[in-house]
Amino acid sequence: MKVSLSWLNDYVNIEMAPSDLAEALTMVGLEIESVSERYRYLDTVYVGRIEEIGPHPNADKLHLCRVDTGREQISVVCGAPNAEIGMLSPIALPGTEFPDGFVLEKNVIRGQTSAGMLCSEGELGLGDDRSGIMSLDPSLSVGDQLASALGLSDTVFEIEITPNRPDCLSVIGVAREIAAIQNSRLTYPDFKLEDKDNSISRQTSIKIEAPDHCPRYVARLLEDIQIKPSPFWLQERLLSVGLRPINNIVDVTNFVLMETGQPLHAFDFDRLSENRIVVRTANKGETFITLDQKERFLDAEMLMICDGAKAVAIGGVMGGLNSEIEDDTTRVLLESAYFNPVSIRRTTKQLGLGTDAAYRFERGVDPGGTITAANRAAKLMAEVSGGRAVGGLIDEYPGRQSVKSLKLSTQKTNRLLGTRLQRKQIENLLKSIEFTIGQKTAAKDKDTLVVTPPSFRVDISRPEDLMEEVARLFGYNNIPTTFPQMPATGRLSTKEINLRNRTRLLMNGFGFREAINYSFAHRQSGDHLRLKAADPRRQLVNILNPLTEDQAAMRTSLVPGLLQTAHYNFAQQIKNLRIFEIGKIFIDETSQQLPTENEVLAGLWTGSRYEASWHGHEAQCDFYDIKGVVEAFLNALQINDVQFSRLPENECTYTRPGYSAQILGNQTRLGLVGQLHPQVLANFDLAQAAFLFELNFDNLIPLLKDTTVSRPTPKFPAIFRDITIIVNTALETREIISTALKQSPELVEDVRLLSVFEGTPIAPGNKSVSLRVTYRSPQKTLEDEAVTPIHQSIADRLVKTFNASLPA
Repeated sequence: MKVSLSWLNDYVNIEMAPSDLAEALTMVGLEIESVSERYRYLDTVYVGRIEEIGPHPNADKLHLCRVDTGREQISVVCGAPNAEIGMLSPIALPGTEFPDGFVLEKNVIRGQTSAGMLCSEGELGLGDDRSGIMSLDPSLSVGDQLASALGLSDTVFEIEITPNRPDCLSVIGVAREIAAIQNSRLTYPDFKLEDKDNSISRQTSIKIEAPDHCPRYVARLLEDIQIKPSPFWLQERLLSVGLRPINNIVDVTNFVLMETGQPLHAFDFDRLSENRIVVRTANKGETFITLDQKERFLDAEMLMICDGAKAVAIGGVMGGLNSEIEDDTTRVLLESAYFNPVSIRRTTKQLGLGTDAAYRFERGVDPGGTITAANRAAKLMAEVSGGRAVGGLIDEYPGRQSVKSLKLSTQKTNRLLGTRLQRKQIENLLKSIEFTIGQKTAAKDKDTLVVTPPSFRVDISRPEDLMEEVARLFGYNNIPTTFPQMPATGRLSTKEINLRNRTRLLMNGFGFREAINYSFAHRQSGDHLRLKAADPRRQLVNILNPLTEDQAAMRTSLVPGLLQTAHYNFAQQIKNLRIFEIGKIFIDETSQQLPTENEVLAGLWTGSRYEASWHGHEAQCDFYDIKGVVEAFLNALQINDVQFSRLPENECTYTRPGYSAQILGNQTRLGLVGQLHPQVLANFDLAQAAFLFELNFDNLIPLLKDTTVSRPTPKFPAIFRDITIIVNTALETREIISTALKQSPELVEDVRLLSVFEGTPIAPGNKSVSLRVTYRSPQKTLEDEAVTPIHQSIADRLVKTFNASLPA
C-alpha cells in the first residue's frame, strides 16, 4: 500500500524526517518496502527563460522559442498563447517522464527541431490549467531544478501490511500509528452530514437475503449531480498514491477508500430496476458481466448485489456494466457495506478477480465505519458535483455484534514480554491507538485493566493480542535482552536417551537401517497380525479426526509399520532388507484416562544373508541370523545371562510356530525373536520369508549397568574339548549348556553349541547335540591330566540329568 507524506499531514503533524519515520513505522509492525520522492520526475525539468519568440514557418498556431535553460539556449516549438519574451516557465528536457506516462524526446515538428518542451500546470501534474504554459515567479533563478525552486517535495512510502492489520490499509490508519509513535494528536476529517429529514426511505429500500454473507449494508442517495473531472486537489491526492483519476464521483469513492479503508461503490440510481437493492447469493449457473467487460460464471456461495430485476455487482469485489456511472448520470446510490471476509476471499479465489475493495473486505474492514465513510463520501460528492445528498440514510444491520472487553494483567504482560511497565504506562500506550480503558476496577485488583478494542481492530480477540500491541508500541528494541538461566554444570543424559542413541549406533553397525513410521495405524492392524481377541494390543486409542483410514488409531505394535515399509521396498525391487525402528506403542487401558505408552525396538530381516558378490554364494537369511543380531546387541549393552527359550504354544500368533523364541533376562520377558507367520506375510502382500525381533526398552533399562567392569587378558592358554550326546528332540539346548557351565565353574570358561543333527542313524524323536567346552585356569597352564576327569564328569552329569546317551 502507498501513502504520501503530504496526505498523512492532513491528519497528523509529522515532526520526523522521512527516514526516521520509515524506521519507526517498521518497528511498530508496518514494514516499509520503499521510500521514494513523488516529484522525482521533475529532476529533468528546470526554470527556463524565453529569450526570443518567432513565427513557425510551417504552422500558423505554433511559435519558435529560444529558451535559456541556465546551461545553454535551446530551440523549442511551442503553441501556448501566453508565451512572452522574458517570461520564466518550466522547461522539460528530453528524457522527462510526465505523470501520464509520456516520455519526452528531442523531436522535429513541422520541419523545425524542438529540443525541449515548455510546460503547463496540467502537463506537470501541478494544477488544472492546461490553457497555456506555466508562468513562474520572476525572482526564481534560471537553471534551477523546478522541484527545488518551487519547494516541491512529497515522500511516498510503500508499506507491506500484514493480513492481521486491515485497519492500516488506509491513510488514517497509518496516521493513527504515527500519532501513537510521536505521542501527538490525530485529526479526523469532517464525517458529519446534516439530515433534515429521512426522504431516502421514500425513494429506495435495501433488503438483505443473505445476512451471513452481508452483516451490514448502508446506502445514501445523491441527486442533481453533474459528472465531470475532479478538482485538482482530489486528483492530486489520488495520483500521490498511484491511482488514476476517472471522474468526480468515482474519484470520491477511491479517495474515501484510501482515506478510511472502507470500500464504496456508486450505482447509477436511474439504472436500478425498481430503484432498490436486494443482497442475495447467486443462482447456480448464473453469469454476470463485470466492469472489466468480462463474463463471470457464478456459484451459489457468491454474494450478489441486485436491483429489483437483475444483478448489478458482485458484492465486495466489482460492479457491473449495467449500473456504472456514465456522463449523463444525475442520481447516485452510494453503497457502504460490511461483507463476510471468508465469503469475499472464496469469491476472489474462484473468479481469479482481485480488486482494492476485495483486498480489504477479505481481511476485514471496520463494521462500525460504514456510516462515517458513507457520510464522508456523500458530502464530498455533493461538493465536487454540484448535487445534494437526499436526507437520511438506510442502515440494514442484521449481523450486529457487540464489541467485547478484555482483561489484561499487568503482571502477566510484563512476565511474557520481559518488561517492567507500570499499569499507567500500559494504559497510555493502548489509549494512543484509541483503545478504551475501563474506569472501574476492583479495589483489591490494581493489576488488571479492562480494555475495549475499537471496532476497526478486528484482529484483537484475546489478552495476548493486547500484549502484542503493548510490545510494539513500547518498542521491541526497548525490551531488554535476557538469557535463560543455565547451570554451569552439565546434566547427564538419562538412561532412556543413552539407550536410544546407543541402539541406533549398534543397529547401524549390524547393517540395519532405521525406519521412521507414523504413530498411527489401521484399525484392522490387529487382524493383520492375527492377534487374539484378549490380546492387550487389541485395545486401540482411536483418532477422532483421522486423516486417512490407514491412520485411524494409535499403533499398538511396530510390526505393521515395518511390514508396510518392507512392502514399499519390495515394490521398488529391493528384496534384501534389514530395517529397525525405535518408537512408542499405545495401549488403551480401560482403568486409566491416558493410554499406556511403552517404548519398543523392533527389527526385520528378509532376503539374502549377504549381498551377492564374486567371493561368496548368495544364501537366504534364517532364524539364527536374526537371533545372532539380538545376542550381539544385548552383549554390546553388557546385558548378561540372557536366555532364548521356546515360546509357549500359541503365545505369539504372528510368528511361525516352532521357529520363535522368547527372550528372557534376569527372569524378565525382554521380547521375542522368530520367523513371521506365512498368513501375516500374505496380509501385507509379502512373498518371501521374513524374520523379526522385538525388545521392550522399559524392561531393558533396569538391566543396564552403570559401570563397566573389565577383566584382564588371560595369561595362560585354553584347552578345548568336545562332547556329543543324544537327547530327546523336545529338550532345549539352552538347558544342556547351562548345566555344563555349572560344572567346575573355576575352570570351565565357555560352552558353545557346535552342531545339532536329527536323522539316521539317530533314532526318531532324538537328536545329536555337539558342544565345545573351553577350559582355562587363571593361575597356571592346564595339563590333559587335569582336564580329562573334569570333562568326563561333565559328560556324566549331562547323561544323567537329561537321560542322554553317548554315540556309539
